[in-house]
Amino acid sequence: MLKDSKIYIAGHSGTLGKTLYNVLIEKGFNNIIVKTRKELDLVDQKAVVNFFIKEKPEYVFLCAAKLDTLGLFTPADVIYENSMLQANIIHSSYQNNVKKLIFYGSAWAYPQKAINPIKEENLLDGKLDFKAIAYGLPKIIGTKMCESYNLQYETNFITLYLTNLYGETTEFDLQKAKVLPALLRKFHLAKLLDENKINQVLKDLQMSSLKQAMEYLQKFGISKESVEIWGSGDTIREFIHAKDLADASIYVMQNIDFKDTISYNEPHLNVGSGEFLSIKELAFLIKNIVGFNGEIVFNNTKPDSTMDRILDSSRLQNLGWKAKIKLEDGIKMMYNWYLKEQNIRQ
Repeated sequence: MLKDSKIYIAGHSGTLGKTLYNVLIEKGFNNIIVKTRKELDLVDQKAVVNFFIKEKPEYVFLCAAKLDTLGLFTPADVIYENSMLQANIIHSSYQNNVKKLIFYGSAWAYPQKAINPIKEENLLDGKLDFKAIAYGLPKIIGTKMCESYNLQYETNFITLYLTNLYGETTEFDLQKAKVLPALLRKFHLAKLLDENKINQVLKDLQMSSLKQAMEYLQKFGISKESVEIWGSGDTIREFIHAKDLADASIYVMQNIDFKDTISYNEPHLNVGSGEFLSIKELAFLIKNIVGFNGEIVFNNTKPDSTMDRILDSSRLQNLGWKAKIKLEDGIKMMYNWYLKEQNIRQ
């Protein structure tokens, strides 16, 4: 992949896509294609076909995906959109002689009862957790599509499986956001309440009425005295910063080919940080970083996140890449970025 190679990032506005774009620019890559959903609907097969015929990208990062979270349940939308968009991009990449494509799987695609740390060969060892099916199943299909196109058509499509991703994200919505950004915002808002910075609370929530803001915060268990977290907090998670994942993606694109992985039972590669902790430990870590002085209340009447998820990333490490950003440092980076985006001075 040369500096002027034509690179397409599908899903450039998401946490990974946005970070990947910025890192590529910083490294001097100058021919990057991005399209908004309004400009290119990836679920529309004809639109994707026409895009690839016109643009002829040489390298593709398939970061686009529809997510579901603990606070939402839209399995039909998730399974349909992800299945369609990834099939459209993978097939069009083959038809238009893309030199290399990276697709992203998820720890949720591994079986419910997989033993941690989870190895690549565990992928099809058992049933998925019920709540993971809509997101995990398309990831398995995309993984096997990449492998099958490589075997049948000699393409060079590689799949990276990631743990919980965090970093500079646009998704801090308390109902839609993943666990780490959601917790960060909860503790930040609780801290503002405790410091009686009501104007900043209203600005953060983009509300003009204090009554409306307090009703909204109460809905998510946020007060100046405490922050409520769903479940027991005992679930174990591994987290990777988006800058580390972007770095891993570029490393793989430049240094690793499908032929380098085919000696394995499963040729996809896990990408993890090697750092893992419980949701409870994560909550206290974020609370301390934010500087909230109140209590944490774990609501056991609400559902826990399903399954402990820790990945064995030794294969990728043996191929020359290892994560660099420690979790505490990464959370501090994320919080500083959030404050900057909110135009808040500490």
